[in-house]
Amino acid sequence: MAGKTSEDVTALLLNWQSGDDEEAPAKLMPLVYDELRRVARAYLQRERDDHTLQATALVHEAYLQLVDDKKVTWKDRAHFYGIAARLMRQILMQHARAHQAAKRGGPAQLKLSLDEASDLATDCAVELVDLDDALEGLTKIYPRKSKVVELKFFGGMEAKQISEVLQVSEKTVLRDWNFARLWLSRELRRDAA
Repeated sequence: MAGKTSEDVTALLLNWQSGDDEEAPAKLMPLVYDELRRVARAYLQRERDDHTLQATALVHEAYLQLVDDKKVTWKDRAHFYGIAARLMRQILMQHARAHQAAKRGGPAQLKLSLDEASDLATDCAVELVDLDDALEGLTKIYPRKSKVVELKFFGGMEAKQISEVLQVSEKTVLRDWNFARLWLSRELRRDAA
């Protein structure tokens, strides 16, 4: 059944892109909703306790942006989830930055321990915004490695899923992950000092 759903999602994305099916976005939502909620919950688990966004709202906001974006050239289901994960991250970063601004320069309460990520280990807790800034720095130098972090840390994807999205081997994903987590840890320690 999962294979059939994957094929259905890819077919709908391609029909949507080509303009052959104007109803494709509406047909797509029931097929991808559960996975998008899982990704949203993974993001929100790392947020502060008093965060006002809920998983459902995050999914809906990301989906609306996906539907409105006419520039995306859909490849397949994995590509769709990769872009959805990035959009969710961007929405949360906008929300976090607005929250910080509202505190008028006070200490942000968006603490995130990198230990909370499956393998992204460090002794220090960092601001979610600081992590995002470091990730943007990584993106400028090593775009693929940054994508691996985004999909694994924020999107909750496994190496096999990431390899499908990025169209590289699982070994490459694991090497990129190890490099990126060390690079980010170094950058975050440097920023903290």
